[in-house]
Amino acid sequence: MPIRRLPPETVNRIAAGEVVERPASAVKELVENALDAGATRIEVQIEGGGLTRILVADDGHGMAPDQLELAIERHATSKLEPDDAGDVDLLRISTLGFRGEALPSIGSVARLTLTSRPRTGGDAHALRVEGGRVTPPGPAAFPGPHGTRVEVRDLFYATPARLKFMKSERAEAMAIAEELRRQAMAHEAVTFALDVEGRSVLRLPAEHPGDEGRLRRLSAILGRDFEANALLVDQTRDDLRLSGYAGLPTYSRGNAQHQYLFVNGRPVKDRLLQGALRGAYADFLARDRHPAAVLFLDVDPLKVDVNVHPAKSEVRFRDAALVRGLIVGGLRHSLAAAGHRASTTVADQALGGFTPHSGIGAQPASPPQATGWSGWTGWSAPSSAAQIIPGLHDRSARVEPQDPDLVIPAQAGTLATHPSPLATPGEADPIDLPLGVARGQLHGTYIVAQTRDGLVLVDQHAAHERLVYERMKAQMAEGGVTRQALLVPEVVELDPAEAERVTDRAGELAELGLVVEPFGAGAVLVREVPALLGRVDAAGLVRDIADDLSEHGAALALKERLGEVCGTMACHGSVRAGRVLSGPEMNALLRQMEATPHSGQCNHGRPTYVELKLADLEKLFGRR
Repeated sequence: MPIRRLPPETVNRIAAGEVVERPASAVKELVENALDAGATRIEVQIEGGGLTRILVADDGHGMAPDQLELAIERHATSKLEPDDAGDVDLLRISTLGFRGEALPSIGSVARLTLTSRPRTGGDAHALRVEGGRVTPPGPAAFPGPHGTRVEVRDLFYATPARLKFMKSERAEAMAIAEELRRQAMAHEAVTFALDVEGRSVLRLPAEHPGDEGRLRRLSAILGRDFEANALLVDQTRDDLRLSGYAGLPTYSRGNAQHQYLFVNGRPVKDRLLQGALRGAYADFLARDRHPAAVLFLDVDPLKVDVNVHPAKSEVRFRDAALVRGLIVGGLRHSLAAAGHRASTTVADQALGGFTPHSGIGAQPASPPQATGWSGWTGWSAPSSAAQIIPGLHDRSARVEPQDPDLVIPAQAGTLATHPSPLATPGEADPIDLPLGVARGQLHGTYIVAQTRDGLVLVDQHAAHERLVYERMKAQMAEGGVTRQALLVPEVVELDPAEAERVTDRAGELAELGLVVEPFGAGAVLVREVPALLGRVDAAGLVRDIADDLSEHGAALALKERLGEVCGTMACHGSVRAGRVLSGPEMNALLRQMEATPHSGQCNHGRPTYVELKLADLEKLFGRR
């Protein structure tokens, strides 16, 4: 069959399929054009899930009539400027759009109306494109002093086969709303509005630029729970800057949908960044839990390539290791600064578990006797409370005033000793400390502590397990991971690319106790393994590491296995549930938790304590 040139209309429709996959793609491109035009307000209206109608209006600098015709030509853009030699630098990209494909791509598969009034003055003009056929611009009405309005009708009418692959109108509308939220996260100083079928769905007023305004914008999008449980991230390394907010480990989610990553203000989906985020939380979350985070990476445009995919959602970094190290280090720094803090949602869940009752015990069959309490419908007035509540006067691990000189011998698996909870002259009252002072123990498992404005319930086993685990991690960091040499080195066969990735990280793996070296094409030789792992399937471990390096750019499998072993050892070396603790031991645990980072969650991301404020308790009993 001879080679033929495709008609221009067909070429344009093929190219349009790469840029405009669905209505949300069209909205993304148009909103990015508005942001590049300096808009401070962007309004979006959609009908029929965006397939029937899309309108994107902005108050940017607008376009003159002669610019309208250029705007709908393929690869015509105002965002790239050639140098004196006429060359265009595709690495120095400082705008969201630059390919000059959005408007011509949409115009080739839909009915497009482009109306604009320039900031420099003059009348507004409109231009129409239907399936690639252009109508010259002419005068038009425009509601604002300057800006651009892009109306798209009957999207994909020129390529009806594409319509068969669209989802429901509701699903497409939700995708558009999600895309607009992503753009709004990165541009808190811009007002965003979305109407669906004439109904207001999203209203995000402009916020003051900076961390506080960004957090208010994120709160409006992700909810107040995120604002209450988000940690500020702001780290710089060389010419890279990582900023944004990351959720506490106890504010984890069941999927990764609450992870938003931006590079130079551009929303991206990058495996390197996602792997670094997961690696930073590896010590704090179980494998099926995912952190919530909104992170912004600012990097020199020369050190990141955004010209990888027509949708511009993928990027490539010149120094991927530096980027990953900044993300992991920055997140861990913020998590460490949080100390023993747990998420506020823990208390909300605890309060939700309480069931109010009008009385204790079963309702009597006969009418209640007069008791002197108006409206009381519980039990009859008892002659002795102990008859109704057996064991009411028994002592059960209550904390009474102790001799301040009382000490407990330090033994394996016990807590360091602390003085009595009673404050001595000149010392701060322990009740004013974050976790308060111990008042008792329930079921040999839970410590009840009183704070100045509430109470704290502590899972003694989970809390001490975390303390032991953090101590073991610190010891490993100081002395390194002990290695055990294999009597017979094991050869592991891999794909050549996988083998190269593993050997390239040989230094990092050696720090974790795994010594590997290349062994011909497509194989690695394992000489030593971490002693902590005991008998280990070296081949399986290396293959898991190769998979992690391919997917996330980090050897998470080895770190997680070491973490699991440390966690198991910490579990066996910690205070067990069911053990009755003395007052000084309970207070010692509280003080150690306050001084240890990450003690607010166990090794799997579950909370180690629940704090209830006095106001919450008053609500339970109808006092407010």
